[in-house]
Amino acid sequence: MSAPAPTPAVVDAEPLPRQAEVLTDAALAFVADLHRRFTPRRDELLARRAERRAEIARTGTLDFLPETAAIRADDSWRVAPAPQALDDRRVEITGPTDRKMTVNALNSGARVWLADFEDASAPTWENVVLGQLNLIDAYSGRIDFTDPVSGKAYALRPAGELATVVTRPRGWHLNERHLRVDGAEVPGALVDFGLYFFHNARRLLDLGKGPYFYLPKTESHLEARLWNDVFVFAQDRLGVPQGTIRATVLIETITAAFEMDEILYELRDHASGLNAGRWDYLFSIVKNFRDGGAKYVLPDRNAVTMTAPFMRAYTELLVRTCHRRGAHAIGGMAAFIPSRRDPEVNKVAFEKVRADKDREAGDGFDGSWVAHPDLVPIALESFDRVLGDRPHQKDRLREDVHVTAADLLAVDSLEARPTYDGLVNAVQVGIRYIEAWLRGLGAVAIFNLMEDAATAEISRSQIWQWIDAGVEFEHDGATVRATPELTREIAARELAAVRAEIGEEAFAGGHWQEAHDLLLTVALDKDYADFLTLPAYERLRG
Repeated sequence: MSAPAPTPAVVDAEPLPRQAEVLTDAALAFVADLHRRFTPRRDELLARRAERRAEIARTGTLDFLPETAAIRADDSWRVAPAPQALDDRRVEITGPTDRKMTVNALNSGARVWLADFEDASAPTWENVVLGQLNLIDAYSGRIDFTDPVSGKAYALRPAGELATVVTRPRGWHLNERHLRVDGAEVPGALVDFGLYFFHNARRLLDLGKGPYFYLPKTESHLEARLWNDVFVFAQDRLGVPQGTIRATVLIETITAAFEMDEILYELRDHASGLNAGRWDYLFSIVKNFRDGGAKYVLPDRNAVTMTAPFMRAYTELLVRTCHRRGAHAIGGMAAFIPSRRDPEVNKVAFEKVRADKDREAGDGFDGSWVAHPDLVPIALESFDRVLGDRPHQKDRLREDVHVTAADLLAVDSLEARPTYDGLVNAVQVGIRYIEAWLRGLGAVAIFNLMEDAATAEISRSQIWQWIDAGVEFEHDGATVRATPELTREIAARELAAVRAEIGEEAFAGGHWQEAHDLLLTVALDKDYADFLTLPAYERLRG
């Protein structure tokens, strides 16, 4: 008697319109295969993260790995050549996979759209499933959108004018509670990757492109090795040629910054580049060195620009590493959201964006991120000026760059210090972002900046760090200390300000008190939560 066939992933959620097109028996069986094969290793690597964090707490430092020195020293290896669709990446736009964003991002004029199931998307079941459906519809040429308020219709431009899609699944630490295999929740990363690859790999090949991914929150080359094994298995399982998948890894943790060569090496048959992610990188520094004393206390987040010495060391090392290995180096985010009412605000902000993109192009980056279609022409101009007709500048090997472990950890090289206004801003942005997230919105315009989950992470982490370090501020002619009591006072004022700003009815219809309470929990608890999104997910409806 033959053994029974393994059961597919089980859906535990209210049905959604057209979900049967995404959650087919074959797709759910594929996700179940991924889960059974790779979740045990995922669990081991999450445990290893905790062990490494404990080691950093004990030693107060990090260094390049001695056991992988031979990989770093070997000049002979390169990543696989970029496919044509990913050869020119001079401007990439980011955003969630809702229907309007899907149309607008593909039409934006950017070379690449980062279709985000991660930090720019609150993982409601509707966002997870319908986001997949929107991408299927886009590749099938049957997507459009009509704004229910304005009546404005959106439709795709001709195929040759559309951005290439690079999809970002959730990080390894997040599970998907609506999909279970053998009674256990499936990692969100495997759900997002599995459903997208299963439905679109062949369709994309027929379009002359392929299944391309951004890999978030990676902390080590062993995690990159796990992704590579997932890719090899998935391609083999569906009969897709090996090497079809391409992955760009976000170097947005301090530990990954010490393993850039090794990460590219593990993914070398599937790697297409590395990206410099600012807010998550700062969040990672606070998280890992939160008991490292004054040396690691960051100033206000907006005072830590990419020109800070330790950030410059990180980005220049990224360019050097990528180009030495034949990979694309992709720069950071321009998060400004243009004002429709204040052209002077736009003028100042556009100049800052232009200066930032000029710096990146001048440093050797092959492309960069923007959060809004209005910023695409500005970033394009910066990179066009340097690249001309060339698709990239990988020939700039940046052999002048020499970065040490001390350079990457020189947080105390900044002259800026924490301020009272910085504490107020962290509380304001934290509450406003979390409230929107709890309503299912992951990309939110706050004070003319497009914020995502990384924003909330750095906000609550800075509050926690400043209180833990006993930081003192000058305020109204007096010296005040960062304390839980001061933070609660600021949070209470912000809640009252929001109520006055939006009105009683809108306030009551939102999640403001819950957002306030959650921010204070993760910012004030002595036991630092590894990720804000873990307790937040428990409160997310849908």
